[in-house]
Amino acid sequence: MTDMPGLFITFEGPEGSGKSTQLRLLAATLTQRGLAVVATREPGGTRIGNAIRSLLLDPAHTELSPRAETLLFQAARAQIVDEVIRPALAAGEVVLCDRYADSTLAYQGYGHGQALTSLQQLGDYATGGLTPALTIYLDIDVCAGLERKRAGAAEEWNRMENHALAFHQRVRSGYLALAAAAPARWLVIDAAQPIAAIHAQIMTRVAQLIENQA
Repeated sequence: MTDMPGLFITFEGPEGSGKSTQLRLLAATLTQRGLAVVATREPGGTRIGNAIRSLLLDPAHTELSPRAETLLFQAARAQIVDEVIRPALAAGEVVLCDRYADSTLAYQGYGHGQALTSLQQLGDYATGGLTPALTIYLDIDVCAGLERKRAGAAEEWNRMENHALAFHQRVRSGYLALAAAAPARWLVIDAAQPIAAIHAQIMTRVAQLIENQA
């Protein structure tokens, strides 16, 4: 491991966009290049976060209100930032996280129609103001993404995917709006491309980041 400062990269996208696959590929490539990598996810990544994840994603919890949902996501987020992400960054490691604060703006904000300003304030508190150096957004048609999820393992289908198609369309539109508002931080990639092509685009951008930090 070099003396490179920590690097925080997040992955975002609608359901079925291939975030987890691309995160694993990036983690493997960076590890092969001698970097210390921490790969994690939201909600989860800690004992407390995993307990909250089980509650949030259980399809049986249909009565969970958008406000309660938001606060649970933020609680899990605060825990992973304090327990995992900040310590790893302080140690000079590369942290890759499958979803982060932008997910709340997209899902609970654009999807559920909650006030973005309030959600941003909650997110700033939960993260202590920690912003990724790069957010990789894998864009995919909502119907195509949900079909990918349906074709996967049954246990992967969760409460969030059960929302109406219009909800998922609002989420996708929200992500694109967030990316357009901060183009320096976001890398938008067409997730319908072959896996290897997507990975190559991600590596090009990440290599530039690492070179700039060296």
